[in-house]
Amino acid sequence: MYSARVLALLLAGSISLVTALFLSLVNEVETQALVVAAIISFSVSYILIFIVLEFLIFGEINKIYSMMEKLQKFDLRGFNKHKSSKLNPLKKINEEINTFAALKQNEIDELKKLETFRKEFVADVSHELKTPIFAAQGFVHTLLDGAVNDKNVRIKFLRKAAKSLDGLDALVQDLLTLSQIETGDIKMKFENIDLYTLCVEVVDQFEQRAKGKGIEVIIKKPAKLTIVRADWLRITQVMTNLISNAIKYSNEDGQVTIRFETDKKYVTTFVSDNGEGIPQSHINRIFERFYRVDKSRSRERGGTGLGLAIVKHILEGHKSKAEVESIPGKGSTFSFKLPLAKVDSTQVESKS
Repeated sequence: MYSARVLALLLAGSISLVTALFLSLVNEVETQALVVAAIISFSVSYILIFIVLEFLIFGEINKIYSMMEKLQKFDLRGFNKHKSSKLNPLKKINEEINTFAALKQNEIDELKKLETFRKEFVADVSHELKTPIFAAQGFVHTLLDGAVNDKNVRIKFLRKAAKSLDGLDALVQDLLTLSQIETGDIKMKFENIDLYTLCVEVVDQFEQRAKGKGIEVIIKKPAKLTIVRADWLRITQVMTNLISNAIKYSNEDGQVTIRFETDKKYVTTFVSDNGEGIPQSHINRIFERFYRVDKSRSRERGGTGLGLAIVKHILEGHKSKAEVESIPGKGSTFSFKLPLAKVDSTQVESKS
């Protein structure tokens, strides 16, 4: 690659030659005048071209890549690549264009994936919304068609319509929660909380439901403090969803167990059931929105299909994640870790 000086000489020489040839076509111009014109043309052209190349093009390009080399000083392969082409800024530009193109292609591929995901999500939401809406609509139309006159039928259908509308409301609320968490509209409020106390309160809410299925819910009292840094409300949502699922998918007269393990840095919470379990091929997908292992049976049990997706995003907001161990026919165990809070043994913060 030529330097700015060499390129300026070549271009200026070409311009002066063209100038002399052009003037030689004029009969009145003498040889001495041609030489003078060529010299003047060469000098002026050289100065102008050199300034443009050196200060406006080569200089700026080398400044840019000098900065890039400093930023990449810890990348030896990149450093050697730029060092070898130090006098070749156009080659560097070509390399950077290729890199930029590769990055843009990756962005395009990611956008295509997001578009596919968006279409699937819209289809799933539409399907989930239609189910309770059509059910409630059917009950209401049946009443309007004359069933309202029968008191027993009226009460029965109104209760069913109300149940469908309650399911619709739960779905909308879960969608809003998930959307707000993903967009960052919901901020985590970190404080010292007692996981054991939190779980006792959550289990109390499921007492009647568990008794209705003959399921025993056991909370094993921890030997050590379970004070962690977390958002009380959001972890309550996590435990509510995990315990609800454990009861939902447990067999009648089954057992749900909540226990804790505390080490030097973390408290790990385990929610176990002895229900039907999850096939290994489905475990990697159960935290996706609306994903159901057995769609027909899952809808019979109720739920919005968003509970585990909400669990996933809340735990990600706590820099944690849910782990799953499951054996089909024997049950499942969900667990997650939260950082142990630095408190004195006499300090226990809880909420009522």
